[in-house]
Amino acid sequence: MIIQPKTRGFICTTAHPEGCAKQVQRQIEYVQGKPGISGIRNVLVIGASTGYGLASRIVSSFAAGANTIGVYFDKAAEGARTASAGWYNSAAFEAAASAAGRKSYSVVGDAFSDEIKAQTIELIRKELGQIDLVVYSVASPRRTHPKTGETFSSVIKPLGGTYSNKTVNFHSGEVTQATIEPATEDELRQTIAVMGGEDWQMWIDQLQEAGVLAEGATTVAYSYIGPEITHAVYREGTIGAAKNDLEATARRLNDQLTASGGRAFVSVNKALVTQSSSAIPVVPLYISALYKVMKEQGIHEGCIEQMYRLFSERLYGAGETLVDDKGLIRVDDWEMRPEIQAEVAKLWAELTTENVYELSDLEGYRREFFQLFGFETDGIDYEADVDPNVAISNLR
Repeated sequence: MIIQPKTRGFICTTAHPEGCAKQVQRQIEYVQGKPGISGIRNVLVIGASTGYGLASRIVSSFAAGANTIGVYFDKAAEGARTASAGWYNSAAFEAAASAAGRKSYSVVGDAFSDEIKAQTIELIRKELGQIDLVVYSVASPRRTHPKTGETFSSVIKPLGGTYSNKTVNFHSGEVTQATIEPATEDELRQTIAVMGGEDWQMWIDQLQEAGVLAEGATTVAYSYIGPEITHAVYREGTIGAAKNDLEATARRLNDQLTASGGRAFVSVNKALVTQSSSAIPVVPLYISALYKVMKEQGIHEGCIEQMYRLFSERLYGAGETLVDDKGLIRVDDWEMRPEIQAEVAKLWAELTTENVYELSDLEGYRREFFQLFGFETDGIDYEADVDPNVAISNLR
């Protein structure tokens, strides 16, 4: 079939297998051109098929030579429907890892469930023995609690009052004012249940109890803080409350793992184009302005550049891992440089529909959005007939 992008709001409902494979290969080639990383043998990535999770798996395998298990919830092609981008990404990763002689396995299912945790633990025990790095990179709008059966849904809302600010339709370029009503207490509770640290804690507890977490193991989860422009809807909103819970979990896990020489961190990463960030009002316009400034300064990074820097300089670099006064690893440090934020704030004040393409990198944002799904990728013939049915090797 000929596969073209079909969008519904901030979601692309189709994905291109060859485009996704090309994007994965580009990331692999990037880390292969960098110095190797030592200290990682067996890695579990929970939320491994897109974004920072996928990049973490690529860095682990192709920069550190590690064996990996990826857990993710993606769907294969069915009838006239393509597979999800994460499915195609993972198929491409598994093929490349196998060709490079790395052990790699995929577990597809609900990472929140006890069943998938148990299945993953058995796979670790059988194929790898123990895990020395656990990356937690789950991004989901819903979670069913494995003990109570309650299903929670997250919301992106401010707390305490109505919030208004600029936003952009990145398809049309129209800059408008977004107004968001504050979350209720129950919406806040549910968002923390989905995006907070409880499931991360459950994973580490069960891995430890099963004896498949190595002594001295490291675990890391990902977060974001961002600038004042986005604080009301992000860091000081429902998502921020969930991230606070995630960070509190990291402190508990660090205490828990210290006895066996282990460590737990939250890494605060740079704002990037992801399916999740595209859904948050204000954020796409901020990222578009940020991209313009950082590209002009020559310090722009994507997921793979961020994760290589995290692994090579922070988690497994020489000396003690550097953290801020709250114990957080900050690889958003380039984004948050005062001179970068001052220039973004200056652009923000001037941004309108009429000048958005001039004063921001909205075109770059839009292109990266489609590249998440394998489209607008150099070297791909999008008029060619392709088979949407792609198998994932080592699927468990």
